[in-house]
Amino acid sequence: MTIGELAKQAAVNAQTIRYYEREGLLPDAHRWPDSGYRDFDEEALLRLRFIRSAKDLGFTLREIKELLDLRILPGESCKEMKSLLEAKLEEVDQRIKDMRRLRRVLQKLVVACSTRTDQATCPALWAIER
Repeated sequence: MTIGELAKQAAVNAQTIRYYEREGLLPDAHRWPDSGYRDFDEEALLRLRFIRSAKDLGFTLREIKELLDLRILPGESCKEMKSLLEAKLEEVDQRIKDMRRLRRVLQKLVVACSTRTDQATCPALWAIER
């Protein structure tokens, strides 16, 4: 299939496919000798869908390269995958803590703005400055 057909089926744009090729996430596609057009197979579509799913789970492209390697390595892949998933879960938990802390600070700043009693500098701006 052409890059346009692949992009449509994988719900990505052609530039994304080219980028993934350059980054080594997709193997170089076969090119037709006469036209130079890329000819992608079903495996390219499966890899693109895998990449999208992994991105949706919060994996970086570097991490996705590792995951793609695990797909082709038999044996220890489940143990390795579990380790990667646990690390990602810890990362998500830390981001949740950070976001909760940020939310509390923002709530305090909103309250500070709501309780402003004079025309002086906004208390929230003052708090951010300090």
